[in-house]
Amino acid sequence: MFLHVTEVKYLEDYKVEVSFNDGNKGVADLSQALTCPVFEPLLNKSEFANFSVDSELETIVWPNGADLAPEYIYFQAFKNVPELQKQFKQWGYIA
Repeated sequence: MFLHVTEVKYLEDYKVEVSFNDGNKGVADLSQALTCPVFEPLLNKSEFANFSVDSELETIVWPNGADLAPEYIYFQAFKNVPELQKQFKQWGYIA
């Protein structure tokens, strides 16, 4: 099954509450993703909060063209769940 973002809600700072097509819902802190040049404008929290779920890409996107892989968002939301560590290893998010 391909992972997709179905809903997202801004919480605070760089945290979002996100729902996925596998039925899981969690809170992801996306601050670590904001280090690349395309994400620099999103360091402004009001710009960061101006996201939506793109129906074609099925992930979070911003007006400046930035987007994040649903798997990365999933990892950020559930990185401490022991049952998911094998999956995160396969995706390359942990060694």
